[in-house]
Amino acid sequence: MLIAGIDEAGRGPLAGPVISAVVILNPKKRISGLTDSKLLTPGKRATLFDIIAEKAIVWAIGRAEVEEIDKLNILQATMLSMQRAVAKLSIFPEKVLVDGNCCPVLAYPTEAIIDGDRIVPAISAASIMAKVTRDREMIEMDKLYPGFNFSQHKGYGTPEHLAALRKLGPTLIHRKSFSPLKEKLDSLKIEV
Repeated sequence: MLIAGIDEAGRGPLAGPVISAVVILNPKKRISGLTDSKLLTPGKRATLFDIIAEKAIVWAIGRAEVEEIDKLNILQATMLSMQRAVAKLSIFPEKVLVDGNCCPVLAYPTEAIIDGDRIVPAISAASIMAKVTRDREMIEMDKLYPGFNFSQHKGYGTPEHLAALRKLGPTLIHRKSFSPLKEKLDSLKIEV
């Protein structure tokens, strides 16, 4: 049975897209070290990214942009990014396992698994693919938006990020309707 795992990266940050990955692992090409991407060092994630890309039967990335997050809300944008990832697959799964407690509407049977990124290898692989893809993009955003240090905090609401918002104001990649950002901007007295 071809089982796909799906996970996302970027639900919590104040800036940048939400990115989802879907992976169908090859049971004949086992990959050791798979777990929740947040439990791995950046170097280990990068190494596993390359191994997964090489050994998986198929994998794909989907995304929802900041404008879609602002328009839909983060949960619906996440579901959209997951649907887009699955739509890019060249080989279709018989079942889809999703990290968390909510599933996107798909043409395949789906099951949500809480902590799936720690216990289901295909979801772990998707977690790694999504996180590495998003982190690499935020490193590129650091070059476009100097002063924010996106390469370090990846858009999360760190004290450094909030200080940059106070000094520079929001960028085009900030989620202006995202309630954590809106609350922080209001508390910092920054106009959106």
